Parts: sequence; C-alpha cells; structure tokens
Amino acid sequence: MHTPAAPPPQFVHAADGTQLATYEFGDSNNPSVFLLHGFASSAMANWHKTGWVRDLVRAGYHLIALDQRGHGASDKPLTAASFAMSTLVDDVLRVLDAHLISEVSFVGYSLGARVGWLAAHDHPDRISRAVLGGIPDGDPLKRFDIADARAHIEHGVTVTDRLTGFFLSMAKALPENNLTSLVALVEGLRNGEQPSAANAPIQPVMFATGSDDPILDASRALAAVTPQGTFFEIPGRNHFNAPTSRDFRDAARTFLAADLSHSSPCETETDDS
Repeated sequence: MHTPAAPPPQFVHAADGTQLATYEFGDSNNPSVFLLHGFASSAMANWHKTGWVRDLVRAGYHLIALDQRGHGASDKPLTAASFAMSTLVDDVLRVLDAHLISEVSFVGYSLGARVGWLAAHDHPDRISRAVLGGIPDGDPLKRFDIADARAHIEHGVTVTDRLTGFFLSMAKALPENNLTSLVALVEGLRNGEQPSAANAPIQPVMFATGSDDPILDASRALAAVTPQGTFFEIPGRNHFNAPTSRDFRDAARTFLAADLSHSSPCETETDDS
C-alpha cells in the first residue's frame, strides 16, 4: 500500500477563533488515532512524509492529524498569551469534537507529546492510550533565549546562544513557519505545567526516545513514574530523525493494537520512509 495522498486541510475554529488545519485519513468507521507533531514541524512533515500515515491506515486505523496553532496551514498567533499549554490541549478537544470523535488513541512527538501528556491526564475519557515520543520531564524550552531570538528576527542580530540558533535554523527549514509566532509559542509555554509524577496519565502510555537523544534518560525516568508506562528506545536515532524510524512505527503499531477490535491487515512493505 502506498502512502495515501495528502488531502486539503479541513479547518476547525479554536475557542479563541484561531483556525486549526486538520487532515483526515482512512475509514472513519475504524478506530481513530490522533496525530500531533513537534515544534516547528507540521502534520505533513511529521506524519505523512515519514510513513506513519501509510502504516497506520494499512493497520486499520482512521487518522486525524492537526497542524498545531503556529504551524503548517493553521493560523499563527503572534502573542505568548495564545500559546498556553491549556490552550493547546483545548485545541485537541475542539478538533475531536468537530470530527465527532468521542475517544481516540493519541500519538504525539516532542511538543505534540507534551500536549498529549496533559490531554491524557486531564481527559482520560477521551484518550484511551498514548504513544509519546521524545518527551522528557521538566521544561526543555527553558534554555531557549527569547531575547536573542527576537533580536535576530527583528534586527538580524547574530544568535549567540547555540540551542536558540539551532531551533531557529530548524524553524526556517519549513517555509510556512513564522518565526515570530514560534518564539511566542516558546514564551507562552514557559513556566507552565510540566510532566511529572504528580500529573502522570493513568492510561497505558508508551514512551519512545532515540538512543542518541540527550533526553533519553529523562524520558525513561518519566516512563518509570507513569502508572502504566512502558519505554521503547529507538535504535540509532536522535531527537530530530526519530519520527522516520521504522522500528518506532512498528513498536507504536504493536502498542496501539491492544485497542483494536479486529485483526489488522498483513504487513507487506519493509522500507524505511
């Protein structure tokens, strides 16, 4: 089976009026999986181009993928107030409601996994299980230098902080990204609720982090404090190329299959997209 063609986005209005771009794949009568991408990425880049959509549709799932606010074809607010974590969680619920989906499995990576963590904790009636890739405890954005980033965007000043420069370079890789909006997102998420034992989801959660990702140990520690947490180390991958791993996709499909009420089609392709 080839990767299904990317459909045009369907737009959902968030509570504050922000337009959210969503993409639907597979038979709507099948069990639903919600896909949420990472920082400076998009639904197409994180899930469609990497083989996830192909593999999950083949396995018998109905998929809803969201361009998070500030990303892809969704609106790109420019103020930090538009990017509280509670707002990002509410966006997920608005999309589920708009698509008339009462319960889903959730697959998120990096920022998408952080949103999924809180969504699963706050709404266990809506999320039955979750795959959370590239998620550590604590706040991974605390080292991002907002002033440095703004000086670069507004005045062309060279970025002196290495991590900030790396994230800005990554953001520039997708032409649809708006750097001012993404910096507002970082500021909006600062000092918010962070993943910890105190707010661990009670559902089954599979954590997955690359063997070459510096957050590996922190991610493994988060899995250890999650009541039904399991951990998968993605071999030979770092934080940025982990979503392309077939090992990761296979492990996620096996984990999600516990919720399937019917047999999945046989696997025939073995390429790594």
